[in-house]
Amino acid sequence: MSRHPKIPGPGEPIRLHHSLCYGCGDDAPIGLRLKVIAGEGFTVSAQMVVEQWMQGGPGVIHGGVLTAAFDEILGTAPLTIGAPVVTAHLEVDFAKPIPLGSTLHLDAEVLAKERRKVFVRASAHLGDPENPVATAHSIFVEIDLKKHFAAYRDDAAQSRP
Repeated sequence: MSRHPKIPGPGEPIRLHHSLCYGCGDDAPIGLRLKVIAGEGFTVSAQMVVEQWMQGGPGVIHGGVLTAAFDEILGTAPLTIGAPVVTAHLEVDFAKPIPLGSTLHLDAEVLAKERRKVFVRASAHLGDPENPVATAHSIFVEIDLKKHFAAYRDDAAQSRP
C-alpha cells in the first residue's frame, strides 16, 4: 500500500461525503458532524463530544451512535490509500460506558488491502489511548462512486432542504 498523493497532510481535515451526511455533514438536521483529520501513514482521527441526544442507557452514549461514529472514521481511513469504499462488515467491542459530556477520541488505521477489500481497525478513548472504551474492526469494499450511487442520487437531491 502507498499513501494517496491527493490525501490531505497530517493534521488537515478530510472531506468525504455531502453536507447532509449523518456522519460528517454540517447541514444534517441531526448528525455526528465528525471532522476526520488525516494522520501519518494510513491513519485518521476525530473527536466527538457525547451530547445529551446521543443517550442510550442513563447518562451514557447509545451503542448505535458509537457504532455510527466508528463507521464514519473507519470508512474515511481508506481514502489515505485512494480507495472510496462502502461498509461490508463492522464489528464493535464495547469495553466501558462512555458518559454524556465526555469527549470521545477516535483513531483508525488501514491494515491491508486485498483486491477490492480494505481492512481497517479503530479504537475510541476518553483521552488515554492506552485505555480504550471501545474498539472496532471492519472490512470495506472499494467502489466506483458514480456507478454505486447512481440509482439513488435523484432521490437524495429531492430530499435536500
